[in-house]
Amino acid sequence: MNSLKTEIIKKLSVIKYPGFNRDIVSFGIVKDIIIDNQDSVKILLSINTNNEEHKQEIKESILSLINKEYNFKNILVDYIEDVSSEKNNNLDIKNIIAVASCKGGVGKSTVSLNLACELSKKHKVGLLDLDIYGPSLPTMIGDFHQPNMEDNQIIPIEKFGIKFMSFGFINNENSPAIWRGPMVARMTKQFFDNVSWGELDYLIVDLPPGTGDIQLTLVQSIALTGAIIVTTPQDLSLVDVRKGSDMFQKVNVPLLGVVENMSNYNIEGLIQGIDDYNGVSIKINDKIIHNISDNGTFSISIDIFKGLGGKSESARLNIPLLGSLVIDSNLSTSADKGLPYVLNYSDSYNIKEFTKIANAIAF
Repeated sequence: MNSLKTEIIKKLSVIKYPGFNRDIVSFGIVKDIIIDNQDSVKILLSINTNNEEHKQEIKESILSLINKEYNFKNILVDYIEDVSSEKNNNLDIKNIIAVASCKGGVGKSTVSLNLACELSKKHKVGLLDLDIYGPSLPTMIGDFHQPNMEDNQIIPIEKFGIKFMSFGFINNENSPAIWRGPMVARMTKQFFDNVSWGELDYLIVDLPPGTGDIQLTLVQSIALTGAIIVTTPQDLSLVDVRKGSDMFQKVNVPLLGVVENMSNYNIEGLIQGIDDYNGVSIKINDKIIHNISDNGTFSISIDIFKGLGGKSESARLNIPLLGSLVIDSNLSTSADKGLPYVLNYSDSYNIKEFTKIANAIAF
């Protein structure tokens, strides 16, 4: 009987979770298979989603497969409540917000860190870097030491009044992580089950690019308050970003808004050697500056990357454009030095945007 059960499980592993490449067995949806003298079979499932269409699609796929492969007289597929996998059952965290994009290199980690720092000015905040393969958090906060253990719980690194956790703290030798999907899924859950987060108002989760095992494990096992989508202006970026946005919609995670990074580049200058600026204009690329001040100073915003980016995606999803961050070398310099930008500068365009973003998502 056990061999038949094992065989059925293997057969079920060809059924994918709707809209994704991962199968329902490795995703942990199949909880038990009960066989009664090969006359009847009961397949018990557990899935943390309110999407009835997905649940029905999985159920119908299982019934079709079992009917095709076996001769059971009775086949029952039912969903059960899995108490052991209740979302956030041991977490004292009011809000868990994912910062995501299916596209790499758009600035998710920069947005995550500075958003966490901005929120920490008024709230208790934690930041979890879930990029197993390329964790950047240790460099961005200038801390590489391994966290302590206490009662089989990992104690987060505390700095700048924020609790931090990253695979980069554990893998401090900086060796490449070569893991298969199930190992990545277990590590993802451990960052919630085996980390002593304590009481938090916000936990910001910095997700890696894509819609793979980490993202699926997160939405399956953790009740997310919502997700922020990060993009850059160009259309090429949006092609991938939309996949990430649609993933959260499919699993019923609220989308809080879009942040556009690298929106443009602000140029400030001073004209010297002229006493009268009346009628003087400056042309930079295809833009003409007429509003030169009486002392000869001027400023202009240049679109480095063409495209509608954040405006287009926020309109498509009918969610707000939370903020648009301009290209600022101080952002990258701050990250390289391990000093978060919003804690290192007090007056800039991007500081105001991070404040606006934080205020927009505050619950």
